[in-house]
Amino acid sequence: MTKLFISDLHLNPARPELTALACQFLRQQVDAVSEIYILGDIFNTWLGDDLVPDEFTDFIDTLRSLTQAGINLYLMVGNRDFMLGKAFADSVNATLIQDGYLLELAGKPALLLHGDSLCIDDVGYQRYRKVVNNRLLQWCFLKLPARFRQKISDKIKQQSQQKKQYKSSQIMDVNQAEVEKVMFENNVKLLIHGHTHRPAIHQVTLNNSDAYRIVLGDWEDKVSYLLVDDQQLTLHDHRLDNQQQSLRSF
Repeated sequence: MTKLFISDLHLNPARPELTALACQFLRQQVDAVSEIYILGDIFNTWLGDDLVPDEFTDFIDTLRSLTQAGINLYLMVGNRDFMLGKAFADSVNATLIQDGYLLELAGKPALLLHGDSLCIDDVGYQRYRKVVNNRLLQWCFLKLPARFRQKISDKIKQQSQQKKQYKSSQIMDVNQAEVEKVMFENNVKLLIHGHTHRPAIHQVTLNNSDAYRIVLGDWEDKVSYLLVDDQQLTLHDHRLDNQQQSLRSF
């Protein structure tokens, strides 16, 4: 049974070619995989399950066709589409999973995250993350008219872009001590996440034994994905040497 993991598609109504690429890739998986996990930032912006842009119709239909074909689909929210909820997941017959989802891969426990919770050196972002994930504030946001939600979203993105100009790439990456802490607390030797847009398979020393952190790549104009079966894990990304990295056991 092969499992597929992707993240950070950042689908945008203004970029129909990216949506078409995602649809084409996912349709090719119907007979190839049994489970698909999308670990956040599926959409570059999500204003609520009641405001679905028409430009995403083909993508939503594609997700629905996968689950109708018998594929188990799991969706996780990211920092861009944190307002995506159960109503959307139900509409495509998917399961909405939380950050820090545990599952078994190749007979061993693994942990799934979007990845932004590991970037603790970016103190300002972590404060922002705590605010926007407040359930009461999210409930209030969804009560606003669409135009106000859009204005708030645009303002947040503008401020985020401005702040990034003054942050080092190291600050916006994961904190290694936090990675080890999270893996230890969850008793896992494998962590899979996205968010940082730095695809790679990293070896981690945990309790004097080998563990691994797999970073999923973002989709700019090419696909990026991880395939996992009972024998190995293979990360496919055009930015990697020879286009892929594999891990036979962990």
